[in-house]
Amino acid sequence: MPSASPSTDPTRAFADVLAAEYAAVWAYGVIGVHLADTARSAARAAEAAHRSRRDALVLQLAEGSGQVPADRAGYALPYPVTDRATALRLAVEVEERTAGHWRAALPHTAGADRNTALAALTDCALRATRWRRTAGVSPITVAFPGRPA
Repeated sequence: MPSASPSTDPTRAFADVLAAEYAAVWAYGVIGVHLADTARSAARAAEAAHRSRRDALVLQLAEGSGQVPADRAGYALPYPVTDRATALRLAVEVEERTAGHWRAALPHTAGADRNTALAALTDCALRATRWRRTAGVSPITVAFPGRPA
C-alpha cells in the first residue's frame, strides 16, 4: 500500500501553529520583565522572531483561505512567573511547545511550506537549547525537539 502524501493545503496545521505563535509572543512580554542584560536581549530577539513568524502566518492564511484565527487578549501561564528562574523556565517551555506545534504541522506540508515548518521547528529548538544553557538546565539538548517526552 503506498504511503499517504502530505496534504498540499497546510491551512489547518498552520492555523494551529499561529495560535502557538500568538501565545509565544504574549509569554515573552512576561518573560522579559524578569530578565536583565544579555538574557533580556535574548528574550527581545526571541519575541521578535515569534512576531515575524506570526505575521508571516497571518499573511499566508489570509491569502490562502482568508480565515485567520484571532489572537486572544491574554493567555494563562502554566505557573506564576515571579523571578529570573521562573522566567527562564517559561522561556524553555514556550520554545518546546511552539516547536511541538511546528513539528505537528510537518506531515501536513510539502515544498516551501515544509521548509518553513522545518526552519521554524529548528529555530525553536535552538532557542530552547540556549535558554536551557542560560538557566543551567541539564541536559541542554533533547533528542527529538518538539516531540512530547
